[in-house]
Amino acid sequence: MTVNDDSFTNWKNREEIAESMIPLIGKLHRERDVTVLVHSRSLVNKSVVSILKTHRFARQIAGEELSVTETLPFLQALTALDLGPSQIDIGMLAATYRADDRGLSVADFTAEAVAGATGANKIECREGRDVVLYGFGRIGRLVARLLIEKAGSGNGLRLRAIVVRGGGGGRAGEDLVKRASLLRRDSIHGQFQGTITVDEANSTIIANGNAIKVIYANDPSEVDYTAYGIKDAILIDNTGKWRDREGLSQHLRPGVDKVVLTAPGKGDVPNIVHGVNHDMIKPDERILSCASCTTNAIVPPLKAMEDEYGVLRGHVETVHSFTNDQNLLDNYHKSDRRGRSAPLNMVITETGAASAVAKALPDLKAKITGSSIRVPVPDVSIAILNLQLARETTREEVLDYLRDVSLTSPLKRQIDFTSAPDAVSNDFIGSRHASIVDAGATKVDGDNAILYLWYDNEFGYSCQVIRVVQYVSGVEYPTYPAPVA
Repeated sequence: MTVNDDSFTNWKNREEIAESMIPLIGKLHRERDVTVLVHSRSLVNKSVVSILKTHRFARQIAGEELSVTETLPFLQALTALDLGPSQIDIGMLAATYRADDRGLSVADFTAEAVAGATGANKIECREGRDVVLYGFGRIGRLVARLLIEKAGSGNGLRLRAIVVRGGGGGRAGEDLVKRASLLRRDSIHGQFQGTITVDEANSTIIANGNAIKVIYANDPSEVDYTAYGIKDAILIDNTGKWRDREGLSQHLRPGVDKVVLTAPGKGDVPNIVHGVNHDMIKPDERILSCASCTTNAIVPPLKAMEDEYGVLRGHVETVHSFTNDQNLLDNYHKSDRRGRSAPLNMVITETGAASAVAKALPDLKAKITGSSIRVPVPDVSIAILNLQLARETTREEVLDYLRDVSLTSPLKRQIDFTSAPDAVSNDFIGSRHASIVDAGATKVDGDNAILYLWYDNEFGYSCQVIRVVQYVSGVEYPTYPAPVA
């Protein structure tokens, strides 16, 4: 076998270019709070190989080659601009420049495309918003990772404290070390990207230089957050213990301004799916919910299909990974079937996702029903969305439409798209999207469309939570070029 020297040399050249991009991306993030993206995927804190793989994604989805040789000039042009906090997609810049026939230089085209982030139009950097996590389980720890990741610029969100129940009978220091270890290592999501140390004397976890106070309390009424220098904080309740306004109002203690629940809200608590109805949050609303992982997975594609085709009725069947509220081995459980061994059985259970659609999409008149099966995998689920449309269409038309939605629409952070013929659930661990359309499994027959939607019910959902928190905190920065409405 002979080695293709041209291919190898080309790879080494692209490696060198990607390596040169890393300090430019890091400087824009640290000094100006600019997040550099390629087709909605962040390049901040990414390795050389990750940058190259992110560029390859564009070819796999958009069908067009995108190389670092093409995006580097746009990145270099950005460093010469007086930018304010923003998200800038150099993949989209390259794609739109390719289609532009005015003969502009890369520098001039870039300056025009991101004009809203420069000069008198730019957003000024502001003091970070305090965030408190109440509960530190599966979602709590992933949300913590995301908050720490986004703290690099010194602006935006700052994780100040984590509230947990008193340690399980051992010394407080031992409890702190165990919780820090769970943040550091995860059997599904891997190692924490950075350094973690524990200050037992001050009950503090220090992650990538961020000092995070660990507060022990058995009830919200026991905590005065101002005693820890926390003010106007967003509190994220990851326990699910309280889901109505009365219960969640207990968190509105000194130092806390708003409460965000990472579970479906009950009663008049707004259920928010970022990308769909987050802009309906009233400025004076102090309590809201991010709904469920499944609701976040199905509502954005459902909205996309309703906008283009109209939806008369639908049914969603979720094949869901098992969760901590099931038993490892058969034992008593308040639910009928969840007491049976989660790693050994498929378990039929209920889902509230279908009924939650009405809260997130109140204009959707179609009746949506739902059911769920828990299966023996620890993460990543799939929702099978069976829709009767208002008009007939074809499989090719639906796939072309959803591919465009995933690349250029305002829902591109929520909806991803895969055409991989051998895709399986493990491939989507760590996905930052609310759901991923599986092109190969999609079925269309006249006015009937069946979409198979993968979703990382832990990490993808946690990303949606962070987007909601950024929005209500006023630190969700605009994206350039602007998505196509």
